[in-house]
Amino acid sequence: MKIVYKYFLFTMVLSLFSCGGSGDDPAPDPDPDVPAPKAATLVFPDNNEECTEGVLVSDTESLVTFEWTAAENTDTYMLILTNLESGEERSSITTDSELEVTLERGTAYSWYIISRANGTNETALSTTWRFYNAGVPVVNHAPFPPYEPFPQMGLAVNAGNITLIWNSADLDGDVLTFTLYLDTISPPTTILGETDSNSFNATLDSNTIYYWQVVAADGAGNNTRSEIFEFRTKP
Repeated sequence: MKIVYKYFLFTMVLSLFSCGGSGDDPAPDPDPDVPAPKAATLVFPDNNEECTEGVLVSDTESLVTFEWTAAENTDTYMLILTNLESGEERSSITTDSELEVTLERGTAYSWYIISRANGTNETALSTTWRFYNAGVPVVNHAPFPPYEPFPQMGLAVNAGNITLIWNSADLDGDVLTFTLYLDTISPPTTILGETDSNSFNATLDSNTIYYWQVVAADGAGNNTRSEIFEFRTKP
């Protein structure tokens, strides 16, 4: 009887292990027959412009309706919105091609759309636009923080001479000047130089991680800092 009891207990344990598990159902595999979504085309707020069409919520906030074209093979859209002054990023999901968002007034933002489709893990990204959400009227706006750097973030480049490049924009059309910081520490504190163009030459050591930042200034005394860019040089 003891042998029978031990055999019964053994089979019950095996049964528990074979029928058990984590209790979580595995994620379904993507359907290869589902077409990949297409990228949306941004419509509003306009790129490198001031948005004055928001609905006032308070002295410090307004409600802005973001718009884009409907993309093929797309079920949902994710709006990625970045406050260019604080660096804060937030996201919102919708099935429509527009979305209302409450924004800080008198603040610069960037935004883009990620298209998604049910049954596939593939996504599509729109271009990135920047705008200034109108606040209390000002005589002159600060420049947009410099963006679209070269070398791109994380890129490995050859040592020696290189031209650092960036993009910039100003709502008032002011002529901008730029101060460049380049260093092996973050945030960079060593001033590489100043220029009124969107590029600057530098000499780099090999096998080094570099951090650089661009400060844009207009003639009215307004200035803005880019995010801290990073790249490395090859051995």
